[in-house]
Amino acid sequence: MPEPAPLVCMLSAAHPPADVRVVAKEGAALAEAGWRVLHLCPAPARQDASAPLREGAAPGAAGTVPESHAGVAIRTYRRGGGWRGRLLGIPALARRAAATGAAVLHASEPDAWAAAILAARRNGARVVLDVHEHYPSRLDSRLPPALRPLGRGAIRLACRLAGAAADAVVVAKDGLDADFGAPERIVPVRNYAAPSAVAPRGHGPGPLTLVHLGALGRSRGAMEMLDALALCPDGTRLRLVGRFTDNSEADFAARAAALALTGQVEQLGWMPHAQALEAAAGADIGLVLFQPGVENHRLALPHKLFDCMLAGLPIIAPAFAEEVAAVVREAGCGLLVETDDPGAVAAAVAQLSDPALRAEMGARGRAAALGRFGWRAEAARLVRLYHRLAPQQAEPEPVGLAITLPQAAG
Repeated sequence: MPEPAPLVCMLSAAHPPADVRVVAKEGAALAEAGWRVLHLCPAPARQDASAPLREGAAPGAAGTVPESHAGVAIRTYRRGGGWRGRLLGIPALARRAAATGAAVLHASEPDAWAAAILAARRNGARVVLDVHEHYPSRLDSRLPPALRPLGRGAIRLACRLAGAAADAVVVAKDGLDADFGAPERIVPVRNYAAPSAVAPRGHGPGPLTLVHLGALGRSRGAMEMLDALALCPDGTRLRLVGRFTDNSEADFAARAAALALTGQVEQLGWMPHAQALEAAAGADIGLVLFQPGVENHRLALPHKLFDCMLAGLPIIAPAFAEEVAAVVREAGCGLLVETDDPGAVAAAVAQLSDPALRAEMGARGRAAALGRFGWRAEAARLVRLYHRLAPQQAEPEPVGLAITLPQAAG
């Protein structure tokens, strides 16, 4: 009887059980290529399994968590809330990771990186760091300007040490690799568009619906959306698919009421990815309104951009966001504006009131999301990396077969 394929543990300290990148893209690609894949992640507290945790929230009793998603087995654990809880939980997470017996630990946040490196010392597993953000700038908002260079320097040193201890560093977007050294171990696996069966929007005349997908908050332009909506023609609507993660929802509702816009804002809450795409395809214009002053916004490459492209929507996006702007320019699929200026956003909406222009940009964006900015090449690069790190001794099992996983301690 052939030996089972090596086990890959996607190790998360904050990502939800059915996370789009970690599970539905990366984990699914590895499972399809024949590896056994497990996502070890925090238990969500009474929320959709694909929704991100609110900032500072502690996971509670598991809500509705599937046993598997996209061919990836899911196992949850409890951890403390906030950064203190996460840091104190690193040793326990390392023990859980080591107990899986995985051949590769694919870690998705800095505390998960540390846990994976500690676990690998116990059981000899290979370690892959998955870098989604620009971490050296994460403390900028919490430090006085004079101390920010020191804070960035300390985090860069930690990133370089983690990169040196890992077997590979996967980066979700360009501009993240410089802090990890060892360019021969850097593997770009960008957050490009996974194929979807969503039917693209058929654009026509009439009042417009603007849509924003994903996590909401002040830094993502929630208040600017309302101010821009107030400047748009009567009948223009705003559709929100996602939820607030920074506790600003009450302020958003109060501002909408003050601007007499409550009836024009449709809040659908968090939805599974396929349903969110359908909701986007029922709108007319996709919004990506990251606000300036945040390094991670300058380097952002969000799922919402490619989801709107797949749905055939033109995009209004920030001119300062280098990664997003490069995609929009190359694909010719939207307008770039100063997103902290509601008047500029409203002017872009007015320009896109022409259904022929929306249809043209939407078609270009969808073609780019299915081709140049599609997930296939990124998945192939990830699979090639894993053939080096954990080669399979037997023929891959057909996708969809159940896999047996060892029980983790704790």
